[in-house]
Amino acid sequence: MVFSSLEFIYLFLFPTLVVYLILRSLSWEKGIIWWLIIASLIFYAWWSVFYLVLLLVSVVINYFLHRLLLNNPNKLVLVFGTTANLLTLAYYKYADFFINNINMLIDADWPLLDIILPLAISFFTFQQISFLFDTYHKKIHQCDFAKYCLFVVFFPQLIAGPIVLQKHTIPQFTLATFRKPIYMNLAIGSTLFVLGLFKKIVLADSIAPIANGVFALAHAGHPVPTEAAWLGILAYSFQIYFDFSGYCDMALGLARMFGIRLPMNFNSPYQANNIVDFWRRWHMTLSAFLRDYLYIPLGGSRYGKTRQYINLMATMLLGGLWHGASWTFVFWGFLHGVYLSINHAWSVLTNKYKFSDYIPITLLDIFSRFITLFAVLIAWVFFRAENFSDAMLILKGMMGQHYFYNAKLWSGILNDTFFTWLQLLFMAVIVLNFPNSIELTRHYRPVLQINKMLIKAKGLSKQIKSLLIWRPTMAWSFTLFIISSVSLFYLYQANNLTEFIYFNF
Repeated sequence: MVFSSLEFIYLFLFPTLVVYLILRSLSWEKGIIWWLIIASLIFYAWWSVFYLVLLLVSVVINYFLHRLLLNNPNKLVLVFGTTANLLTLAYYKYADFFINNINMLIDADWPLLDIILPLAISFFTFQQISFLFDTYHKKIHQCDFAKYCLFVVFFPQLIAGPIVLQKHTIPQFTLATFRKPIYMNLAIGSTLFVLGLFKKIVLADSIAPIANGVFALAHAGHPVPTEAAWLGILAYSFQIYFDFSGYCDMALGLARMFGIRLPMNFNSPYQANNIVDFWRRWHMTLSAFLRDYLYIPLGGSRYGKTRQYINLMATMLLGGLWHGASWTFVFWGFLHGVYLSINHAWSVLTNKYKFSDYIPITLLDIFSRFITLFAVLIAWVFFRAENFSDAMLILKGMMGQHYFYNAKLWSGILNDTFFTWLQLLFMAVIVLNFPNSIELTRHYRPVLQINKMLIKAKGLSKQIKSLLIWRPTMAWSFTLFIISSVSLFYLYQANNLTEFIYFNF
């Protein structure tokens, strides 16, 4: 069951909200918390009852370790808890990857375990590790089991983030939060949910067949024509953008329906001026987690530039591996590590030689944004490809090495590309110029720390932006009614419901 399914909307969300509203009217804090826990566990069990047991065992053991650390902040307990969590993640996510690579290295034939990846294991593992670290460093003084359990399993952020820390949500699990004006919570929450649903169903899923078709034919070993290669990677770049952006909006909206504000996780990353800026905007909570729990403990930038570049590379390599058990993900992380190192080195040069004194700042900004987007685009090839051979076929096509194509193979993609290019142009205008959902609703605090995290959209006049800002008006209600109607129409027409891309990580 995914957020963009009819089962979720009608069979899960509606009754969950009804019971929540009843408990809220009774001012029963514990009842609300336990109801949200039960609803979240039902949501997870819809995918797999067996792995629900794994989730619950993980929650119970980590809470027990938290209590041990509260009574005696012993570093051995922290190391044990962190190691146990990481080994569990490694077994389920990387065991077959490890066996497969050992087989290739020593020419062995060890059987694979064929382990099915438990949904959300990367996310709830990271959250619980952060909780143990915060307990050890005395940032948590008391937390009962119910609030801890809801912190881990809260369904809006359980499956694909945002990765929340205890300071983000546990202080909000109070009657005072639940009793805040329900009208505004439902209005803002449903607005974000509808916008996210539109992004996922109408935008991301509509362009996905182009990306899937191109990469599938590359996977079959066919040379990729130049136009097809560019169509494929551009389609995937917009697919993953709107897929993840839509998920983030829906997660934030769902949480807000229950009065909970989550941290911002997506902030128009294709409007970034450089690759450092990109990672401040893309999967922001993962970036923050890797920075605070890996990059800074490794030394960050405290021991000179060489050490900083090594730390950046190590962080991004592990960040790539976090996304999946494949060398293409590792290489994607490696590329971003290289990009970040170059970005930091370039910043040193620009500060030293003041290039802005000789080159117009507008020209530098345009060039910087173009280079950043191109670098991200190249990295997405490896992120999406099944293996390096597939990626090289796409890259060769992008570089113009394959001019001719077999009409029988490529006819479904290249026969009529005019509408596809129009689709891509429309999406480019949106992502490069328009404000995102959080900026549209910013006056009503849809997320935590909005003043610090929000980066305003570029390319539109203040007057146009002002007209787009969300308000609880009839005009916006009518607009959202149209958007939701279009989304539901697409949803009813969908032959196969596609899950969110980040559900696989």
